[in-house]
Amino acid sequence: MSAPVLAPAILALSLLAAAPAQSATHLPMPAHLAGAAITDKVVLAARRYAAFWQSGAPALTRQALADDFTDRTLPAGRPQGLAGPLQASDVFHAAVPDLQVAIEDMLVAGDRVTLRLHFTGRFTGVFPTPQGPLQGQGQAIDFYAFDLYRVNAQGRISDNWHLEDNLTLLRQLGVLAP
Repeated sequence: MSAPVLAPAILALSLLAAAPAQSATHLPMPAHLAGAAITDKVVLAARRYAAFWQSGAPALTRQALADDFTDRTLPAGRPQGLAGPLQASDVFHAAVPDLQVAIEDMLVAGDRVTLRLHFTGRFTGVFPTPQGPLQGQGQAIDFYAFDLYRVNAQGRISDNWHLEDNLTLLRQLGVLAP
């Protein structure tokens, strides 16, 4: 392997290893990390946000997201700003309490980071539907999402564009027929 190809990989590994420890919180490590301009603050913000989705811990949202955070693909009914992810996480964790989030791929370019996230767990809780609450029966949940973040100078996500495989998720929950 030539030195120019190896240098970003070594930098990426050193940035991940040097990321500050979170008290009793696991920050998911990307299975694959690539980019020409990988910075620790961009990687750390993305890892913190993935950890928030996994744990539901509001403190991680505040560490990962800027005060003026904007969801650029805001789903209907979800509030803008920090309240949106907090609300969505509460609903999702009520339905899938053992939710796990893996960062399958992370690509960093300047102040932007793209992730392919893998969500898994068991639907053992309750999920709200227009027809009323739906009680889980232990169904496996296994779907992917793609996110694009813009990270500000303070190392917090200011903008998010996202696309989830909601068709698969709703089928697994039993909201839609397979």
